[in-house]
Amino acid sequence: MAASVAKKFVLAKDFEGAVTEDNFRMEEIQLPALQDGEVQLEALFLSVDPYMRVWGIKEGELMVGEQIAKVVKSKDPNVPEGSIVQAQTGWTSGSVAKGKDVTIVAEYPDASWPKSLALGTLGMPGKTAYLAFLDICKPKEGETVVVSGAAGAVGAVVGQIAKIKGCTVIGFAGSEEKLKYLKDLGYDIALNYKTIKDLDKAIKEAAPNGVDCYFDNVGGEFSSTVIYNMNVRGRVCVCGSISAYNSAEPPKAKSLQLAINKSRLTITGFLIFDHFKRYDEALQALIEWVKEGKIKYKEHVTKGFENMPKAFMGLFTGGNFGKAIVEV
Repeated sequence: MAASVAKKFVLAKDFEGAVTEDNFRMEEIQLPALQDGEVQLEALFLSVDPYMRVWGIKEGELMVGEQIAKVVKSKDPNVPEGSIVQAQTGWTSGSVAKGKDVTIVAEYPDASWPKSLALGTLGMPGKTAYLAFLDICKPKEGETVVVSGAAGAVGAVVGQIAKIKGCTVIGFAGSEEKLKYLKDLGYDIALNYKTIKDLDKAIKEAAPNGVDCYFDNVGGEFSSTVIYNMNVRGRVCVCGSISAYNSAEPPKAKSLQLAINKSRLTITGFLIFDHFKRYDEALQALIEWVKEGKIKYKEHVTKGFENMPKAFMGLFTGGNFGKAIVEV
């Protein structure tokens, strides 16, 4: 019989500066009896993502997030027991959800593909990379693309799509191990931003003809420097600003207006949640590219539900790369 007791993580203390264990509290919860149209879930894999740091969760509230779960009890005929589903049920080891609010994980062409891919390359990060990069950056064959946070769950996929589209791709990451990973993914140039003394000079050397597309995952002074090296009619997709998420003070960065005006740049922000009607389009394209070997994936797996905070903190310290997953 499915357990009626589960665990959850709530925000114990508002985020201020670096994320610490003290920001979280694990609590035991009693699951309610199922009503018609509901399902009881047992978490298998949970996602941790940088956006959770700035989502606006209040003290005492459940940490938000997506998980892959097994349906252990069901009162929804469309979601039978035993189904593997995606659900936005937050940091919970078990939960009750409406059947209409969960999505059965697609059957993959290769049975060896882990179901956790639905949280990464074939999930929100992969769909973000596909829709944001293609819609906003509009890459053309022969153009030069720069990706910051290139070894992350989104950046890694962006770089590979850019190669599929015939671009020269420059990726920035924060360790030699990550640089090797980027080269394995097909990045033409991989640079360690932590060891570069003159970023402007490094960009000019890597992209002597200028930058056409910039996929921005980090923000701050780094991004300002890239933007000042962009070509006329360059396109910038602002997908994240992780450099500022843990900052106690607003980050310092060069004013962008001169570069925007001089190069007639287009700078557009992106949130995946605005594009749910195109999720299936993105998913089918990504599945095909993974099947063809054009997109590779990497997961950083932390085992144990109790280690959710540890996995989350690793996002901001460079302790992991690839998609960060917690396996229950």
